[in-house]
Amino acid sequence: MGERESVYRPGGNSIYIGKKDLMGYVLAAVTMFTNGAKELRLKARGKLISRAVDVAEILRRRYLSDVKIKGINISTDELTSEDGSRVKVSAIEIILEKSDFPKSH
Repeated sequence: MGERESVYRPGGNSIYIGKKDLMGYVLAAVTMFTNGAKELRLKARGKLISRAVDVAEILRRRYLSDVKIKGINISTDELTSEDGSRVKVSAIEIILEKSDFPKSH
């Protein structure tokens, strides 16, 4: 159950939330949207689920007002711990979509 190495994969539309600085994930999302992505997915497991929610809200409220939450998927992943036992961990996927027309304030 190791930490993921990179924030996102080039060419992909997913950001895997880990233990890095919160703003790093926000800036990765801003970069993806400004580079033309219409949709991206924030993915997190376990205790980091609240961090994924924070990233989505900071992105929508402070940086890109034309981004909306398209959907939220929740699931349970079964992982193998270091001692070999099976562990169930909650997971979330937040699907964000950038509209063509920014919201008026």
